[in-house]
Amino acid sequence: METKNDTSRVRIQSPILSGLLYAFIIMSIAAIITSLILMLTDQKEDALPAYAYIIHTISLCLGGWVAGRKAEMKGWYYGGILGLVYSVIIIMIGFLGFDKGFDLNTILFSAASFFIGALGGIIGVNTHK
Repeated sequence: METKNDTSRVRIQSPILSGLLYAFIIMSIAAIITSLILMLTDQKEDALPAYAYIIHTISLCLGGWVAGRKAEMKGWYYGGILGLVYSVIIIMIGFLGFDKGFDLNTILFSAASFFIGALGGIIGVNTHK
């Protein structure tokens, strides 16, 4: 008699949720590495906004890639929606945690998030087996 043990694996079926999970994991790891670099070297904190935008770009692109790869079609759509959801979460964290207001930079960040996520989704669909 054969028994299969598939209960140990958790699979997220939604392309957007799996892309968000990957994006936030990558963002967390990159933020920790950036913090360690700032702490252990004599690097100044003046370059921190540039590092933050680089981290967001990488995590959005890879999250969009995962979403597009999982969706297998309409990668730009799933990647773009992922970018919008990601930007809304980041804006909400900034508003609730740091009292950051809503201005032109938040609109530009949301638009850039959409396009970067869409680009990752396009790449993800085209790298599917």
